[in-house]
Amino acid sequence: MAFPFIPNAFRRIFDRSAAPEGRRSLDAATGSRRGSGLGQFGPINPEIGAAAPITRARARYLAMNNPFIANGVQNWGASLVGTGIRPAVRADDAGMRELAAGAFETWADAADHAGRTDFWGLQRDLARHLVVDGEALILMRDEPDGLRLQLIPPELLDESKTATLGDGREIVAGVEFDAQGHRVAYHILPQKPSSIYAEYAPPVRVDAADVLHVMQPAAAGQVRGLSWLAPAVLSASELDQLADALLVSAKIAAMHAAFVTDATNMGGAATAFPDADGISDISLEPGVVRVLPGGTDIRFNSPEQLKDAPAFVRMNLLALAAALGLPEHMLSGDLTNANYSSLRAGLLPFRARVEQCQYGVLVPQLLRPIWRRWIATEVLAGRLDLSPELRAEWIMPRHAQVDPQKDMAAVKEALALGLMSRSQAISELGWNADDLDREIAADRAREAELGLSFSTKESPDAA
Repeated sequence: MAFPFIPNAFRRIFDRSAAPEGRRSLDAATGSRRGSGLGQFGPINPEIGAAAPITRARARYLAMNNPFIANGVQNWGASLVGTGIRPAVRADDAGMRELAAGAFETWADAADHAGRTDFWGLQRDLARHLVVDGEALILMRDEPDGLRLQLIPPELLDESKTATLGDGREIVAGVEFDAQGHRVAYHILPQKPSSIYAEYAPPVRVDAADVLHVMQPAAAGQVRGLSWLAPAVLSASELDQLADALLVSAKIAAMHAAFVTDATNMGGAATAFPDADGISDISLEPGVVRVLPGGTDIRFNSPEQLKDAPAFVRMNLLALAAALGLPEHMLSGDLTNANYSSLRAGLLPFRARVEQCQYGVLVPQLLRPIWRRWIATEVLAGRLDLSPELRAEWIMPRHAQVDPQKDMAAVKEALALGLMSRSQAISELGWNADDLDREIAADRAREAELGLSFSTKESPDAA
């Protein structure tokens, strides 16, 4: 096809026959030398099914042995659950709210099946599993005293069990789906979490209603979780090796080793230079003066790699922090160059990530199912006279502020402009509004009775 009135530069755009055959225009899909070293990632479940166990093992090793990764894991867990995510009962009747909240607090103290911690401690342990292993498993057990929660290692969900059951049903890495793609059961190995020795028994099919499988998926249809440390595993291992090498270099440099050469011995046999006492090894003590024979030279070692070590280590730490989604200081603990603006700029996107996980993962996969199961169990057992449909919203622990005074000023302004309610402000502080109001009323009554006043406001009658 000819384009007689179109310049050559534009003619090539419209004329497909002018394009070279076999050449890709999208660089990301190129097959040339530039693309020969690029990796590829296939469908999510085969990739994770093959890589998750070894990635989990390596992530656990780093979380236990690498100081930076250990610090990052602790900070992620503290940011996700803090001292505990608590429910705020949603009911118009204050008595109903007080009854439900008090009953839940009483149950939370004994929620752990193992009896080692409470509901808030289970949240902390689950957050660590979520970060290091990429997933966490909780069994909900109905016991005579009420609902109990048992946290089990994620490897007890049989990763080797994958099968097609017929009628559209299937098992993928230990998770059973019905024909509509809903999770209906989990195939869990009966090994005790406290077992020391390896053992094997066929997995037990547990109804999905009794299992909480908490994970943050990276793609649609993902069945099993992948460690959040996966992008950092290789970099952290390389950083460990670099730190070891730099430490050895520093030790060698600290030894102040020297090498004596004979400038007159042109390729001949090695010559020993005796010192004043006839000893061939020349040692250097403080204040000593050595006289070397003519034609000799002495050179001291000076490892060059130590000069650029701080910048190189910092570059690797920044890469690790980016891989974990953490501000750099929450990984390294270094606040040398930090100020209010830099800390706030670094914390804001991190806290957005934290809230994504809290409200998109922990609430729907963990907290909301536990609340529904707990209130239904208590009502059916006759221990609680409330509607089983009673809802609760979850109060996230408040993040510590870089400048609390400025933050409180912003909250005060929002309250004055009607942009937030006092209950909302109290909830953001991590407290229950009903409980706080009762405490304030009790404090005011006690102060009035004793003739005390701790108010900083001046009396309107003051001159």
